[in-house]
Amino acid sequence: MAVAPSFGYGSLLDHARQNGLLSDVARLFEFFDTSDFELILRLVWQASNVNLSLEIPDDRTRQAYLRVRDCLIEAVRAVHPEHWAVQHHLPNMYRFLKSFDTILSFNYDLLVYWTMTYGFNIDDGHLFKDCFVRSVFDDDWQKFRARFRERTNTLVFYPHGSLALCRNAVEQESKIHAAGAGLLEAILDEWRGERVVPLFVSEGVKAQKVASIQSSYYLSTVYREVLTSERQTLTLFGWGLGGHDRHLLQRMRNTGIQRVAVSVFGDDQVYCNYAHQTIQDDLGQVQVDFFNCLSPGCWIHPLAAQ
Repeated sequence: MAVAPSFGYGSLLDHARQNGLLSDVARLFEFFDTSDFELILRLVWQASNVNLSLEIPDDRTRQAYLRVRDCLIEAVRAVHPEHWAVQHHLPNMYRFLKSFDTILSFNYDLLVYWTMTYGFNIDDGHLFKDCFVRSVFDDDWQKFRARFRERTNTLVFYPHGSLALCRNAVEQESKIHAAGAGLLEAILDEWRGERVVPLFVSEGVKAQKVASIQSSYYLSTVYREVLTSERQTLTLFGWGLGGHDRHLLQRMRNTGIQRVAVSVFGDDQVYCNYAHQTIQDDLGQVQVDFFNCLSPGCWIHPLAAQ
């Protein structure tokens, strides 16, 4: 929301419903009892490919796949800002994110990805690494922590996937590459070309999200290994700690966390009380400190003048 007002949507499915994009394919979401576009798109895509490979005439499944795909493309295009609209924020976002050794982005948008690519052209001794090599995830991810030519590294992971991640017909997972300004369109072109389907968990309750995570090698590796790796401090920024996402926090219990810093908007004491209790419940007895998300140096906000 701080970067672009269009991120204020409730969900991709809500947007599609409110704008009359779904038509008859709404029944698919009802039948599978989910609001996750990625899951529905993958299921229908697989069914369509099976029918095609066995030469089973089934135009209805094919048309359903095209409709779900087009709905997702239209919804993403409507709610996701273009690169040019956010690029003025990238210097501040880059400076903020490089202060962490590990970033777990729970959002599936491209903001963190664009921040990483912005940093490629800055020679300040720092590197962002998402552990993908030639578009394929290297599950020996810990080796990327090693310093390279005296540069420090920040590792970036997407526990719920990302628009830039995808899988093909045989479930091989990869990352879509393109120059910063052209990445969003490149992703949509890949979806249109029917070569891949997206890999991100867009909606759903806890059980549905965990099931989606377990269906992906990349997501399950992050869930099993990265979230449970040792750390002493944790910063939560822009996260409402909703019940559907608390499984991610609970995975970090017993990892050595002693202190948690939590961003809060304004003087929201109700949220502070809720966040404090939630963190104690999910992580145990740790120190919890709150900071204003509008503070100088946080996310898109410049450092205070010296």
